[in-house]
Amino acid sequence: MGHAASRPNGCAGDGEVLPSRFARFRRRLRHRLHRRRGNGDDSASAKALAAEDFAGIARIRIVKADMQFKDKFFACLSLGERTYRTETSDNTHRPVWDSEKKVIVETNGPHIARISVFETNRFSKNTLVGYCEVDLFEMLTKDLEEHSEDLPLLDPSSPNTNVGSISISCHIEDPVETEQSFARRVLAIVDYDEDGTLSLSEFSDLMKAFGNKLAIAKIEELFRQADTNSDGIVDIDELASLLSDQQEKEPLISNCPVCGEDLGKYDNINDMIHMTLCFDEGTGNQIMTGGFLTDKQASYGWMFKLSEWAHYSTYDVGLRSGSTASHILVFDRRTKRIVEEVIDGKIVLSLRALYQSKVGLTLINTGAKDLLKNLSEKQGKKMNSPESAKDIPKFLELFKGQINMDEVKDPIESFKTFNEFFIRGLKPDARPIAHGNQDSVATCAADSRLMAFSSVDESTRLWIKGRKFSIEGLLGTSVHSDALSNGSLVIFRLAPQDYHRFHVPVSGTVEKFVEIPGCLYTVNPIAVNSKYCNVFTENKRVVSIISTSEFGKVAFVAIGATMVGSITFLKKEGDYVHKGDEFGYFSFGGSTVICVFEKDAIQFDADLVANNERSLETLVSVGMTLGVSTRNKGLQVQDLQKFSLE
Repeated sequence: MGHAASRPNGCAGDGEVLPSRFARFRRRLRHRLHRRRGNGDDSASAKALAAEDFAGIARIRIVKADMQFKDKFFACLSLGERTYRTETSDNTHRPVWDSEKKVIVETNGPHIARISVFETNRFSKNTLVGYCEVDLFEMLTKDLEEHSEDLPLLDPSSPNTNVGSISISCHIEDPVETEQSFARRVLAIVDYDEDGTLSLSEFSDLMKAFGNKLAIAKIEELFRQADTNSDGIVDIDELASLLSDQQEKEPLISNCPVCGEDLGKYDNINDMIHMTLCFDEGTGNQIMTGGFLTDKQASYGWMFKLSEWAHYSTYDVGLRSGSTASHILVFDRRTKRIVEEVIDGKIVLSLRALYQSKVGLTLINTGAKDLLKNLSEKQGKKMNSPESAKDIPKFLELFKGQINMDEVKDPIESFKTFNEFFIRGLKPDARPIAHGNQDSVATCAADSRLMAFSSVDESTRLWIKGRKFSIEGLLGTSVHSDALSNGSLVIFRLAPQDYHRFHVPVSGTVEKFVEIPGCLYTVNPIAVNSKYCNVFTENKRVVSIISTSEFGKVAFVAIGATMVGSITFLKKEGDYVHKGDEFGYFSFGGSTVICVFEKDAIQFDADLVANNERSLETLVSVGMTLGVSTRNKGLQVQDLQKFSLE
């Protein structure tokens, strides 16, 4: 009916022209981003979102793609620990999805959205063929309220190569707009004449629909309160204001109208976010399917959903899945996204049988140790033969999307054996070292999945389940010292697809190297989380001690594993090493580095600690920050977070 709101959006009471809501939102968010980048606060957010951390709700729409070949395609949208997928397109090289999803944008949370495109057909598994990343914070700096863009789709194995393009659009609501859009959907429930306003009778039906007995008892009072311009109707702005004010004082809505979940557990902003995400905005576009943790998981589609409904899902976060499942979930530190490490199902069954049972323990004690050692030695020799070079393309295909050949220093044809490729070096700028001139900052020693613990007790509570794990057992009697006996330790677990050169995490002098013979158990979490064997204290390893001015003595332990032919160090006793220097490399296989710091000598980065509490490994790269020396009182962990991720 054309009734105006009580106060127009762009004007103050005295005629003063105000900035648009979007302009105010953008200015406020820029201020928050400046503050965030200044203090580097990178800690994990709580379950309830603090009002000051709510930047808005982004509506991301995946429109279409232009591919280089013809097939059926679907796309996945991943942000933080949530992934959504589109429907599958027709058989074409120009798939159209026109699918959208609303996601929360946090000033201190994940802001890099990844869009992955999979091909699918009846003859092969769903295959990742291209991806792109969208920084939602950068989207907010655009002048347009809805930003549309054609982005190149990058080859997962070679991100400098394009495999097509994808069209997306992104619109970000500010908190005021979120309240408005929610009020619009609520209003539509009882707006029988579809005039965009509520009469007293329609308003009465709405209050009854909310099921709040207190609200029903004073409907007329609430109507007068909402009708601020006394025109006898309640429009969208007035309803939004009423819902917002009352949700703070005496909530009108006790349960979500869509899913029925109880509200009021946190605060108004969280209730509003919950209900807004529950409502479909009715744009006519398809809404992406949710409920997935990773794009790999989403690619399994309805088959995986069926296994969830039947309670046979092998997915979970952290230790609960790490010791049993074939899908190990880790937290990607750069993108703040859950990613998946997949292991062949047959290998998983073998590992469980060997490492997770008393029968397996008996096999280990009666010859399996020697078998693993002989197998690893033979495999090491094989990977050094010229014939092994033919396995390089197969390996790259197996780990497609997990090895970036654009970072590798030498071309693939230059590798004459598989091991030459396996111990490949990277281009000089591929792994920048955070705070390279500040020795009080420790950095990550390897491209790996990391767990950091302040004490041995914490490590055995959350991760290492061996019966006799100790620092003395890890280091050996000739290296162990009282200063390290109850120190902090960091576990860097390398998988076969990783860059297998390890780097020095701290600056100092290499005092000694001690080689400790032992077994070659796998370092897979299935074995590490087993109570029947002690992987880290029984495996072959080389222990080095680095004497530093900032952290005291630091033990650097390179641990061999199944299929690891050898451990090679590039430094010698007496050398002074700088943080970030190449320290050595592992030949073929998965392997682990453990660093032990003196008790209370290091304060680990807050995000690593938060993931530890969930028994969740963090995917890190060489040179990212690990923590700061507690002996340097002028520097705090939160001051460094932006350098660990940017």
